[in-house]
Amino acid sequence: MKKTILSILFLLVVGLQTAWAQKVILKLAGSEPVKYDVSQVEYIAFEEDEPVIDGHEWVDLGLPSGTLWATCNVGASSPEEYGDFFAWGETQPKDMYKWSTYKYCNGSDNTMTKYCNNSSFGYNGFTDTLTELLPEDDAATANWGTGWQMPTIEQMKELYNNCSHQWTTQNSVNGVLVTGPNGNTIFLPAAGNRFYDDHYSVGNDGGYWSRSLSPSGDYSAYLLHFSSRYWFLDSNYRYVGESVRPVRVQN
Repeated sequence: MKKTILSILFLLVVGLQTAWAQKVILKLAGSEPVKYDVSQVEYIAFEEDEPVIDGHEWVDLGLPSGTLWATCNVGASSPEEYGDFFAWGETQPKDMYKWSTYKYCNGSDNTMTKYCNNSSFGYNGFTDTLTELLPEDDAATANWGTGWQMPTIEQMKELYNNCSHQWTTQNSVNGVLVTGPNGNTIFLPAAGNRFYDDHYSVGNDGGYWSRSLSPSGDYSAYLLHFSSRYWFLDSNYRYVGESVRPVRVQN
């Protein structure tokens, strides 16, 4: 794990100021100040957060919001592995991806039982006010823990608008290398997607779910879609099995 320690030349400064400063005062948030004799202090250092949470690595791409992106898909142990495929709002992979097996409908695209704001798409006119996945329906949170979540459409847009992308092959796997404003990168494998019991477009394109419902119809949700020929924000039917690349939950 890469760890960067930024040391302060504290003793040098103290040495220059010894004539008028004999105490070091340290105050932590929510606590009272504590005084130390200068002679007690050997050094002061600042240590960056290690890029790991709940056993999963993240990368700081230098995005304006500070969003930190995971290095792997849910279900994968390396950046090049495809990982698992999830219908939107479901937290486990499965063998069959179609409306009749989708968790939050009654068998068709106009019988939604959750995440539905238009009664035309709701079962018996059902609606709610939900437009983003709750933690219990978020594949990143459910599988990786509360420190992770699927990206919102705004976080997807930020990645799309602020990063460069290049179709490439990494360790014999096709995908897109995304480079942030600070030069750091993440690799998104072209994992294809799952319709019914088939795996389509493996190595040719990739689809990565956001956690945001699409306003084009409550039967669809936003995702990032790419191949060697295109890279854009799109939407797809909620029952389709797509990849999930988590982001760290921001405090």
